[in-house]
Amino acid sequence: MHPLDLLIRQARLPDGSRAQVAVKAGKIHQIASPEVELGDAHTVLDLQGDLLCPGLVDGHIHLDKTFWGAPWQPHILGNSVKQRVEIEKQLLKTLTVPVEQRAAHLLEQAIANGTTLMRTHVDIHPEVGLRNLEGIVQVRDRYRDYIDIQIVAFPQSGLISCPGTLALLDQALTEGADVIGGLDPAGMDQDIAGHLDAVFSLAEKHGVDIDIHLHDPAQLGIFELEQIIQRTEALGMLGHVVVSHAYCLGMVSADLARTTAEHLARAGIAIMTTAPGHLAFPPVTLLRELGIPVFSGSDDVRNAWCPFSKADMLERAALIAYRSDFRTDAELSTAFAIVTADGAKVIQGATPSFSIGAVADFIVVAADSIPAAVATQPLKKYVIKNGQVTVRKGELSRPMSLVQQV
Repeated sequence: MHPLDLLIRQARLPDGSRAQVAVKAGKIHQIASPEVELGDAHTVLDLQGDLLCPGLVDGHIHLDKTFWGAPWQPHILGNSVKQRVEIEKQLLKTLTVPVEQRAAHLLEQAIANGTTLMRTHVDIHPEVGLRNLEGIVQVRDRYRDYIDIQIVAFPQSGLISCPGTLALLDQALTEGADVIGGLDPAGMDQDIAGHLDAVFSLAEKHGVDIDIHLHDPAQLGIFELEQIIQRTEALGMLGHVVVSHAYCLGMVSADLARTTAEHLARAGIAIMTTAPGHLAFPPVTLLRELGIPVFSGSDDVRNAWCPFSKADMLERAALIAYRSDFRTDAELSTAFAIVTADGAKVIQGATPSFSIGAVADFIVVAADSIPAAVATQPLKKYVIKNGQVTVRKGELSRPMSLVQQV
């Protein structure tokens, strides 16, 4: 019997050093210089100086919405969140490919691109009931050896303004959802207090975290952030609340953005940003300077909201860097932290590390540093999940694609 599950030789670690990494029972068992003899292993990888990085974290994606695996769908324009929601509903009704298969196609793409941890939002409303949740739970279970998935019960059609949704969200949190979501308390529901009270009440009842989409702009969005801060502090939920997008932080004066960010930091609220190409977005550097966890995700991948994206978080890091005007090695490393350590801290409460006993979730890329990997976005030669090689040169390790079994 081999004493080690995996031995990674001639690896370049994120700090630039050369090492070999031994893995046993899904965790780092030993880290040693290249010339040390560590014994035999079931699987041996010789990286020949390629970069060994932590697995990527996609902290905000919508697996249930994607058209991936279905015929190409021309994009239909919409001028508001409400309009886009209705367009999406109508388009999804025309698809014959079930949610499980579409989600599996997208998930395999994300896995091949190096994502080892994911948070997905799943639509919950009376027209679909818990159907999407059931499908995504099934896909999550099928791919558990490849990726860890956390599910957010998401009221895409509104919560107060869409009767029956509140009860479904309550049920979803007992049937597979891990986090309670929210969406534009003003823009969607025209009831800030009612929406937020319902979300925080469900979080308290089920003992779960909160992740609220906030697209509402400028001063309105800032007011909603302050309401979220007040409830977070009142319920002692510091470190358990996320606001996704928070475009408003990039739409107001620098002084107001800083003041609001200081309040967010005090309440331990994290911010998710995708650095979208067409909208203002939160000032990443300011938030991080104040100690606010900032993480990212693919968000919309080939769906009714957006025809783009490859579910590649290394590409997302480059986009964040580009839009933030990051150029130095330190800044590019910050972009990488946003798609790795910061996301893992928010979702799992722990950050990945190259230390004995740490979980062996890695990607291997042909680069000589983290900044180079962000700038060039090379192919992921290997993806390693819990010490097992799950992807080799873009192909999942199993001989038949799991999408055919869904």
